[in-house]
Amino acid sequence: MAVSLFRIGTPRARGEGLRLGTVRFLPRGVPKDEYAARDLFDVWLPILSPSRELLKGFSPDKATEKELARLFARFRAELERTDARQVLAALARLSHEADFAVGCYCADPARCHRSVLLQALAEHGAKVRR
Repeated sequence: MAVSLFRIGTPRARGEGLRLGTVRFLPRGVPKDEYAARDLFDVWLPILSPSRELLKGFSPDKATEKELARLFARFRAELERTDARQVLAALARLSHEADFAVGCYCADPARCHRSVLLQALAEHGAKVRR
């Protein structure tokens, strides 16, 4: 059992388990009852995504390394807030009992908040599949 990463809209990997959409914005034009069928996600969990304020005017594909590092540092601070921290703790424990994946729309996980999220989960004791 472990937690892994996925890109929203990609085919499900074998053993991936439940898909958690850790994005701030829902996909446009897709009915909620079709999210899972379209390989988007099973559960939307926006508390584990950067806030609207952090995302305002940010484009991961165009950001400099300095801008990306600043976003990641600010996102880490958001993850330390009580509600997000409690969700991280719960998911870390769950990773020892079930497979699940956290995902986002970004093409490159290294330039995406989900890489920071996976690291934060590991720091909370999650069993991580890389």
